[in-house]
Amino acid sequence: MQDSNGCIQNGTPSSSNSIATENGHLDISNGSSSGDGVQLDRTKQEIVRLIGQYLKNEGLTRTAELLISESGCRLDHPAAVKFKHHILDGDWSKAYHDLQELQPLITSSQSMVEMKFSILEQKYLEFLEDGKVLDALNVLRNELTPLQHNTSRVHQLSSYMMCSNAQELMERANWEGKGLESRTTLMNKLQTFLPPSVMLPPHRLNALLSQALEYQTIQCSYHNTSQGIALQTASLLTDHICPKEDFPTHTIQVLNDHCDEVWYCQFSPDGTKLATGSKDNNVIVWDVHPETCTLSVKKILEGHNYGVAYISWCPDNVHLIACGPEESAEVWLWNIENEKLLKICQSQEDALTCCSWHKSGKKFVVGGIRGHFYQCDMEGNILENWDGVRVNGLYCRKDGKTVLASDTHHRIRSYVFEESQDADVLHEDRAIISFTVDRNDRLCLLNILTQGIHLWDLNYKCLIKKYRGVSQGHFNIHSTFGGVNQDFIASGSEDSMVYIWHIKNEDPIATLKGHTRSVNAVAWNPVFHHIMVSVSDDFTVRVWGPKKMVPKQTVSSSNNDSTNNGTWTDTVS
Repeated sequence: MQDSNGCIQNGTPSSSNSIATENGHLDISNGSSSGDGVQLDRTKQEIVRLIGQYLKNEGLTRTAELLISESGCRLDHPAAVKFKHHILDGDWSKAYHDLQELQPLITSSQSMVEMKFSILEQKYLEFLEDGKVLDALNVLRNELTPLQHNTSRVHQLSSYMMCSNAQELMERANWEGKGLESRTTLMNKLQTFLPPSVMLPPHRLNALLSQALEYQTIQCSYHNTSQGIALQTASLLTDHICPKEDFPTHTIQVLNDHCDEVWYCQFSPDGTKLATGSKDNNVIVWDVHPETCTLSVKKILEGHNYGVAYISWCPDNVHLIACGPEESAEVWLWNIENEKLLKICQSQEDALTCCSWHKSGKKFVVGGIRGHFYQCDMEGNILENWDGVRVNGLYCRKDGKTVLASDTHHRIRSYVFEESQDADVLHEDRAIISFTVDRNDRLCLLNILTQGIHLWDLNYKCLIKKYRGVSQGHFNIHSTFGGVNQDFIASGSEDSMVYIWHIKNEDPIATLKGHTRSVNAVAWNPVFHHIMVSVSDDFTVRVWGPKKMVPKQTVSSSNNDSTNNGTWTDTVS
């Protein structure tokens, strides 16, 4: 007797191709045995079948037949082989008979109806293409309709009789036409209803190997590319590991254009510009040169009275808002192309320290810890306000109306100004210093007073992970998502380090040294994913990139400062 994996038990001949079951085990023997005494367990039998299928697909038929003969295994049950042969030949009456023979192997009566319907649908369409309208009508009325299955599809099929030619039929039915291609598509669909012990899924070994490569990609600590690993180009002899040298952990530039502590940095949405804000009252806008992983000064926006502690880029990549620290009663709306400035101030009692743009780029929100919370248009007009909400961080969600705000009660709440609706999203035990949201609008990254970095799921409103390593006291530290698929997290730290984590690992994969005082913010380029920037109380802007981008003459800067080289420590075992 043959076991459920399609292999003959050696020395147990059978004289029937019929399907039978005994004690719940499928008997699909072919009347032969290897006779060499080799005993294969279930796993080995499945491996043999996978290899045999692969060999046949590659045209190595004789090798596959020798493997099948010696092992006593067969790839598919004879009834399933006949069924496939008749489907691909378009012999519908025989295929229908084969299906009845396979019925004991199909676990669900509904599945049986689905298979019959799919076969008759192909038969009907082929009759229509051949111009055999009466035959097609007979299939529709006397075979498809009595199944009483998928009535809407039956009605749709009946409308195809009005097609004037085969081309119109194929376009309306989204069908490849009569032939091997459409029949193969049908067979692949039918095969999903058959147990793999009866018929192997198509190209099963290739599918398993592709899954293995995908898993290796997920496990790779430094995978930062949009290109997947193709089975045709990858080596199966070793696990996939991206070179550490290609990761943005090497200092490319140290820029000293600010003359005081640098508090914040953010790339424009198109990745071509960087804005940095400083205690020196200036915003410097930098051009990004991805080919060399460097920055150069584009504009210096001067005159912010209290320094620049936060910046938000408009989706148009032209406008940006600059906010000051706690004492600042105004925000500055800049057009960086013509340097046009609009100061927004409702009252000198305001403290406007955070902001965020709506996805339309036509309005934005600003707020602060004294209870001022406004929604404004591009002319600085206040459209709506929410009284008594003391916020220290803002983010406009992708729905175009919901605003997330962190407040002085250790919460993040959602606000919809137009509908005057608000709701709790999450609550922490300690103060939320800053937060950011990933580009999928799903994950929220929080810097928490004395507790470091926490990752929350906004949909399920649950804490996912706490990351170790960063030193987070009372200073404003800003973290960021990064990488092609935003699989990484980077943050500054009060211990003068930059920490990088893979989003799935609590411990950092790299610790970057180079700054000499607290690192206040880190920004990861959203387009050129090999570039990362950090800013610090040591007055510097530091650009990080792959090792191959490191200049030959140590570290460069816009002021020709080649000191203070950066290094990094690999913290992954």
